[in-house]
Parts: sequence; structure tokens; C-alpha cells
Amino acid sequence: MTAQPVAGHAKTVLAASIARRYYIDGRSKSEIADEFRISRFKVARLLDDSRASGLVRIEIGHPGATVAVGLSAELQDAFSLTHAIVVDTPDEHPGALMQKVGRAAAELLEEIVTPDDVLGLGWARSLLAMNSALTQLAPCAVVQLTGALSRPDVDDSSIDLVRDVARLGGGTAYYYHYPMIVPDAQTATVLRAQPEVARAFEQFRSVTKAVVGLGSWEPPYSTVYDALSEQERQELRALGVRADVSGVLLDGDGAEVDAPLAQRMICVRHADLRAVPEVIGVVYGTEKVEAAQAAVRGGCVDSIVTHSSVARALLARA
Repeated sequence: MTAQPVAGHAKTVLAASIARRYYIDGRSKSEIADEFRISRFKVARLLDDSRASGLVRIEIGHPGATVAVGLSAELQDAFSLTHAIVVDTPDEHPGALMQKVGRAAAELLEEIVTPDDVLGLGWARSLLAMNSALTQLAPCAVVQLTGALSRPDVDDSSIDLVRDVARLGGGTAYYYHYPMIVPDAQTATVLRAQPEVARAFEQFRSVTKAVVGLGSWEPPYSTVYDALSEQERQELRALGVRADVSGVLLDGDGAEVDAPLAQRMICVRHADLRAVPEVIGVVYGTEKVEAAQAAVRGGCVDSIVTHSSVARALLARA
């Protein structure tokens, strides 16, 4: 016996039943055709009609409804990024934004890091938030990219960050107990030759994924900026510095600024950072849009974890 053609409400109900079996239950078109005793071609036509009429709407979304998937894809395409994760959240207190963006960065690391990776970590408050949100990590080596910077509002250092993340995954930690900025170039040269620093620096060329904070050249949006005197800040601004990426100083176009400060820093070098296959920049606050754009333009950042207002501002500049 063959089912009779349907029309009107009956056809709508039939189309809805077929769509539920196909899209939700995962049944094949042939199985559905057998159940309803119609041809496979009619099943296909009803499925097409359901989508065209709006009876079936297909949406691509994040299960937790915390990531703006469409905006993430748009940002990824506009800047040719390896990954772009945009947290869908209204502008809030910087501390709340930092926690949400840090959590998204943690989820990304849990997803993409493998035991074959060598993970490099810069230092930023957003990375400390990421560390707090990490629940698991593949066992991989973890390398400290920058020396320590002390802040009155932060207890943990870059050393604590590296050791905590390595301990979570059970991998080897490469770290050193020296500051990021020292008084002169000669002191920096001596410290870079110390065994624990040299051991970590030797790993830079093996780093396959790195996570860094992005600092803008305005207070209070760069830990490097905050560590300098007002005279040093103005001198560096006059040289064109607009951003820092784990101590790498960049101008507005993303080119490295060869400033005297670079000789006094214990941190990853521009060439080593650019050689990392994937550098993930974690950025919150629209004040850092220029810095984020510079980091991407200059090839120091290949992926971005941020929130919706920063993503929209970046797209407006694309």
C-alpha cells in the first residue's frame, strides 16, 4: 500500500516528522522512506522544502552558549587566524572580562594541546585566569618565556604559572628565577648565561604552541609599561612603541622596535616568537585593540582569544 499525497497541514506535519527523524534521530533517508512508505526522493524533497520554508532552521552554536561562534569565524577569516575564540559577553568590569576570556583560553588549550607539543607561556593577568580555569592538559613540556614581573595586585609569578600548568599535565617545566627587566644590558647578558635561564632559552626553538598576553602602550594595560619610569615610557612611545607581546616591543604596524630596553630584558626574542607555529594572544578590553592588531599584523600572534567588543573593533579595522 502506498501513502497518498498530502497537502496543507498534513504535509507540514509529515515534513516535520521527517525532519525530526533525519536531523535529530539521525535516521537515513532510505529508513525514513521505508517508515512512511514514500520514495527516498520525496523524503529529500520534503527536507529541502522544510529548510526553504523555515520549518527547519540550522544554527551552529557553542553548547554552553558562551562563545559567539559566528563572530569567532568572522574574526578568524578576516585576519587568517589559526583559531579565534570570541566570548559572547557584554562589556563588564575588567576583572570579570579577564576571568571569562581566561576560561575560554583554558578550554582552547585543553582541546588543542597534545603530548607532542612544547607549550610556551608568557606572563599576564589573563594567563593567570587561564591557569585557574584549567582542569586538564596533555602531558607536555612547558617553557617560561619571560622573566618575573612583580605587581602589587597579583600574587603569582611567571614561575608559578609555568610550574602549575606543567604539574597539571605531568610534563617537564623549564623555568628560571630572574626578573624580566634588569637595570642594564650587561646584567641581562650575565643572567641569560645562567644555567637555568640558558636551559629555558634553549627550548624556545622547540616551542610549538605559546600563550601570551597583549599589552597596549597605555596605563594600566601593559605590565611592562607599568614597570618603567615615566621618562622611559615617553622615550619608547617616541620610538613608536604601541604594543608589547611578552616583552617584544612592536610599533602600530607590528614591526619590532629596536629599543634600548630590549637589551635589558630577560624574555623571548622577536625572531623566536615569530618562529612558533601557533602563538595564542589572550586579550580583553577595547583599549588593547591597537595592540592586538599590531601583534597579528607583525606575525607575533596567530590565534586570538577575546570577547565580543574587542572582536568587533578589530573587524572594523580589518
